[in-house]
Amino acid sequence: MTGRIAILVLLFSALVAGAGLYYLQVWHYYDELSAEDANVQLLAAGTGEPVPFMFENFKGIDADSSPIRYRACFDLTDPGVLGDAYEVAPAPEPLVAPRWFDCFDAGEIGRALEEGRAVAYLGASNDPYGVDRIVAVYPDGRAFAWTQLNRCGEVVFDGDPVPDGCPPPPEAYR
Repeated sequence: MTGRIAILVLLFSALVAGAGLYYLQVWHYYDELSAEDANVQLLAAGTGEPVPFMFENFKGIDADSSPIRYRACFDLTDPGVLGDAYEVAPAPEPLVAPRWFDCFDAGEIGRALEEGRAVAYLGASNDPYGVDRIVAVYPDGRAFAWTQLNRCGEVVFDGDPVPDGCPPPPEAYR
């Protein structure tokens, strides 16, 4: 009888711990962003200067626990002005959002980028170090943003030396 009770206690503890971890990863650390906190911008080609854009229908999330948890969905009010004036993202890979943030479908955005139905621009580079903000824009003005590691961040965060062409990392990453 004592063995059964011990097994039940262990199973219950494992279930509670698993549910707690799931909650922390999927819900707890995320904060919903307001349109005022959106910081919707693209980097101008050539200069790399940030250019803010008018948008509407913003819905976004972010977390202090990681620099790559930012996700956003919004509509650009004038998508026709984009063209070649802004830096195209070199290797956009939309990161999966929590299931409850249903406006952001990483799989669909990735397919649209591969098929040329959307274009990905840089919204910020190395902000913070090793992380870029990517903004994918459809011709109808729908836009989706996320943060992802860039080539400098991928190498430095793995503990390898800084590759050529990358800025030196902050002291905390050395």
